[in-house]
Amino acid sequence: MSQANPNISENRAQIRQLDETAINRIAAGEVVERPASAVKELVENAVDAGASRIAIDYADGGKTLIRVTDDGCGIPPEELPLALSRHATSKIDGSDLLNIHTFGFRGEALPSLGAVGRLSITSRSDGSDAAQIRVAGGSMDPVRPAALRNGTIVELRDLFFATPARLKFMRSDRAEAQAITDTVKRLSMAEPSIGFTLRDVSGGGAGRVTFRADAEQGDLFDALHARLARVLGREFAENSLRIDATRDGIRLYGYAALPTYSRGAAVAQYLFVNGRPVRDKMLTGALRAAYFDFLSRDRHPAAALFVDCNPTLVDVNVHPAKSEVRFRDPGMARGLIVSALRHALAEAGHRASSTVADATLGAMRPESPAGRPRVYQMDRPSQAARGLGFSMQAPQPDQVPEPGFAELSDAFSGQISEVAEPPSDLQAAEHLPLGAARGQVHENYIIAQTADGIVIVDQHAAHERLVYERLKKQLAQTGVATQALLIPEIVELSESDCARLLDVADDLRIAGLVLEPFGGSAIAVRETPAILGEVNARAMIKDILDELSDHGSSRLVQAQVEAILSRVACHGSIRSGRRMRGEEMNALLREMEATPHSGQCNHGRPTYVELKLSDIERLFGRS
Repeated sequence: MSQANPNISENRAQIRQLDETAINRIAAGEVVERPASAVKELVENAVDAGASRIAIDYADGGKTLIRVTDDGCGIPPEELPLALSRHATSKIDGSDLLNIHTFGFRGEALPSLGAVGRLSITSRSDGSDAAQIRVAGGSMDPVRPAALRNGTIVELRDLFFATPARLKFMRSDRAEAQAITDTVKRLSMAEPSIGFTLRDVSGGGAGRVTFRADAEQGDLFDALHARLARVLGREFAENSLRIDATRDGIRLYGYAALPTYSRGAAVAQYLFVNGRPVRDKMLTGALRAAYFDFLSRDRHPAAALFVDCNPTLVDVNVHPAKSEVRFRDPGMARGLIVSALRHALAEAGHRASSTVADATLGAMRPESPAGRPRVYQMDRPSQAARGLGFSMQAPQPDQVPEPGFAELSDAFSGQISEVAEPPSDLQAAEHLPLGAARGQVHENYIIAQTADGIVIVDQHAAHERLVYERLKKQLAQTGVATQALLIPEIVELSESDCARLLDVADDLRIAGLVLEPFGGSAIAVRETPAILGEVNARAMIKDILDELSDHGSSRLVQAQVEAILSRVACHGSIRSGRRMRGEEMNALLREMEATPHSGQCNHGRPTYVELKLSDIERLFGRS
């Protein structure tokens, strides 16, 4: 006995046109997901209006109040009712949806907010009097006079009061407030010339400022660097590399952090397309690919990157929240990001992030005897005074020298196993980036002296990176050696997977994996990288397809080849526990200075720590 479909009634339902209020509430479900979405739409409108200062107030995580005040161009009184109509906008004329130069262009935000909350707009434009309009749950009041000097104030109260079911899906006030803060910070990074103030007015009163960023001055990079320092912190600004590259009409600029300044999650990755904050899988995949060879799988890069191009080269009308974009030539944009970041990382050379030294200093906690006054020692002597003092303390030829550090018993944990001879030109050696080697402790750490501090080098990690870079250079010159399979392995796939795989066949060939179509939806694996040895080709093909599905590109084969090189470099490098002569230590330092990426090992850990003399003196109370 067949069971009737419960979704189909015996009497056919009549097709009817929904009223304007229902349409706006449906649209609000796509545009306004949470209070942070409303803040985003209102702030973007303020930016499009040419505002130089934007103030955002919220209460109870934005659920009961969101107020955005700007000093932009304003709205004339006669246009206020039109501003609350669906698909009414001053941004475009509708003739070309691919040539968009503003944040907003759909004309959906204000009517959607008015349909699910209590919205009021107070505005004044040049040559007009101030006016106000109110709308609650889709019901609009007439325009009435108001008092306002200039700009616009948009106030949204009781968000989702007209759709109470949506309130059940709201998170805690604290979580919603954090989402609002993140939204404002992203928009402030996109517009460093605009001042932003975010205030929590929960409970009434003046409230408290939770974020403030004054308008930055200077050229593009100076203003952006100052704004990033304000939003992401001074550490990011100090440990980031300036990026500026152009290719075929697409420009990439911004700042990307050093590999040693990495994060445990992808929470410090900010991407913008024509000034619009986006969360695009293709762009984040390109960022990950650029750092692929410098970070372990559990670490993520930090960056704030801006892609600027002709609006006709990118479609921003592919997502309700406009958080995703589609490039006409995604390969060009991806290649620009990867090549520009890798070039910048190579130019950074042996540089490591300052946070490594900060963490080292933080681990050093000198004891301060309770109840004893601090004894301030004399100032640090000059270079000449130190040299005279050393010469006066040197043993005379007819004297038997006292046991020095090198002759101490193995029982001492601070034993110096090798003391390097100082270079003949001490002044020149001190000004080398990594200084001159002075000794080796615990048969693994090289101590070097610089002009204004000391450098501690992990000899195994440093040499591992040097050998790895040497092997990669040789591989780039000779190519990936392949081994032909005696019997090609045939892998059956779906038609779509087969087509996706054949699209990247040329890239896989460069990495040493040669495959060909084998009729129907099957492919034949002919050759594999020789360095990988015996390979499960079927499993590799499946993994490549998964990566293509997730990220739009695959570096799996190249990753496996580089993983082998990394292991070879690890086993072929100087091992911990080996005593090194002075000339060996200095040669290692000089090679580090000349080798790109030598500031971190193959797993993203730092290869050296630099401590400034002023910080060391502060540890001992000499400052």
